[in-house]
Amino acid sequence: MKTTDNDIIRRVLDGDQKAYAELVDRHKEKAMTLAMRMLKNRHDAEEALQDAFVRAFRALPGFEWKSSFPTWFYRIVFNVCSTALSKRGEMRFFSIDEEQGDDVKIEVPSDDEEPDIAFESKEFSAIVRKEIETMEESYSTILTLFFLQDLSYEEIVSITGLPLGTVKNRLFRARMLLRTAVLRHFSDMQQMVNV
Repeated sequence: MKTTDNDIIRRVLDGDQKAYAELVDRHKEKAMTLAMRMLKNRHDAEEALQDAFVRAFRALPGFEWKSSFPTWFYRIVFNVCSTALSKRGEMRFFSIDEEQGDDVKIEVPSDDEEPDIAFESKEFSAIVRKEIETMEESYSTILTLFFLQDLSYEEIVSITGLPLGTVKNRLFRARMLLRTAVLRHFSDMQQMVNV
């Protein structure tokens, strides 16, 4: 049976501080993705992630078990990155006044398919990830949490501290931006093939 995050947390709280390395290994990749989306700089993201893991370790005795460890931890990562952005003078605050329209889904194809389809899926995933990286932080963060971290609206609200309506609106706008960028990318590729 797989050891859960809660099992590891209990071990850490019982004095097995080395067990914390298991939590770090489990969550460092997704946390790094979030930090990179927000800070857009590998060095800064690594620094923020290290700081977030230290803060989480120190705060672990206060973990209230109300949410999952990843949600709690990604909130810490988000806060550390937000602080870094504000220190750089890059934190953006803006209102979203457009109403949410139809939900547009951009699905990254599965890798459980035939080799040629799997290659196309990986290529598509790479394009989507590249486009997310180039977006404004407020949009790329929400997309990262929703699509790449596979978190629910409620978990994103908990992590970002934003109201649910704002999360939904930013996700809607980010999806539109992503859809437009991906379609433009494939249109450009088609024009190059036809030349």
